[in-house]
Amino acid sequence: MDVSVEKFIDGLFTKEATEQPSDTQKPEELEMTLPEWYDEKKFNQARRFYWDHCFQFNSSMLLGLVMVFAVPSILKVLVSTRRSNSPFTAYRRYLSTVLHTLSWFENDLKPGSISWKSLRTVRIRHIKAGLGAKSKGLGTVSQRDLALTQFGFIGLSILKPDKFGIRQLEAGDWEAFNHFWRTVGHLIGLEDKYNICRPTFEETRQVCQILLERVFTPCMENVPEYFEHMARVMLDGMWCVNPTIDVDGLLYWAKYIADVPGYIYNESDRNNFQNRLRTLLKGKPEDTGVEVNALLPEPLVEGTCHSKRLLYLHDYDKVESVPEYKSLTLTAKRKMAINSIIGCIYTTYLGRLYFNLNFRFSVLLMRYFPYLAFFRFGYFASFVNMFEEDPVDNTKLKPNSEYWKPKPPVPWYREILPF
Repeated sequence: MDVSVEKFIDGLFTKEATEQPSDTQKPEELEMTLPEWYDEKKFNQARRFYWDHCFQFNSSMLLGLVMVFAVPSILKVLVSTRRSNSPFTAYRRYLSTVLHTLSWFENDLKPGSISWKSLRTVRIRHIKAGLGAKSKGLGTVSQRDLALTQFGFIGLSILKPDKFGIRQLEAGDWEAFNHFWRTVGHLIGLEDKYNICRPTFEETRQVCQILLERVFTPCMENVPEYFEHMARVMLDGMWCVNPTIDVDGLLYWAKYIADVPGYIYNESDRNNFQNRLRTLLKGKPEDTGVEVNALLPEPLVEGTCHSKRLLYLHDYDKVESVPEYKSLTLTAKRKMAINSIIGCIYTTYLGRLYFNLNFRFSVLLMRYFPYLAFFRFGYFASFVNMFEEDPVDNTKLKPNSEYWKPKPPVPWYREILPF
């Protein structure tokens, strides 16, 4: 690990980074300027790279968003805003997030442009959310929280591009992509010393790897209270944008991508994980359970409880016998199989072309004719203006335990219907 990376990680998890607000400016006095290191050519190359892989970049961001919910300090602020506690408000909030992100890639970055106005809007919302959380004694939107949220947008695609079929098509694409998100981070209020997008792509990749291992993997195993509710209502609401979403399947896939111990998908995963368990047993009887925390590093974030989940060697004799996988519905397993197949097809020119066109058509629908939302939320409520404030609701949140109760078997006709 580079010395600069080690120094950055140490700084990101100091008390100062945890307590320093995302902004010291008032919303009405906010001024934004491009950083002195901004390179327009690199920024525009990243925009092209994104549209070359837009379908899978957005798939990685959806999984990254689920992982960000597992960070206790971030989840507290999200809950306190009351703007995404039900499927309807989550639909409005996260469709707005998608539209903001798309605007950054669609428009030139210059004062007065749509992307500039979008970034200013996002920054002001962070300021207001931080002030609201602080008034309730829940902390604030800190510099560290912004940095960890930044991981949700870029971390998985940088660390595991092969899982999504993302490939560099021109020299310097990944460096440009890193520069794009470094610039975005600066414009939404991240100080350079806390921006996880470092001056070089290799530094950024090393930072993201540490964050995955020391923050997101342990947090996804030891999720904070209300994680299940907030993640599920988000995915339920976003089903109106992407009807291929299966909530249970996507949550499993997120934990699999996050390297949570015991979440495996293929034979190579199974064999490697069983060998890890065998090593930890150190000759003990094979029916001895191994505590999952024995496979996790010490987390860097506070507020992460310790899971009591036990892992048994015999559960990993085959993929189908893994407890978490076995509990999934046939529909969830089918959706994960499709995700895996798409990742392979997407590496081809025709595969990228087909799925990218599919995504572009979906963008048109979500902007001008979100017909699936019409049936759930009503015609006028289904249209989202990203520059309007998201609605508030008082939906009571369900604790995680409500979602972890044993579920009755799914009737055969409900298993077949999604096909």
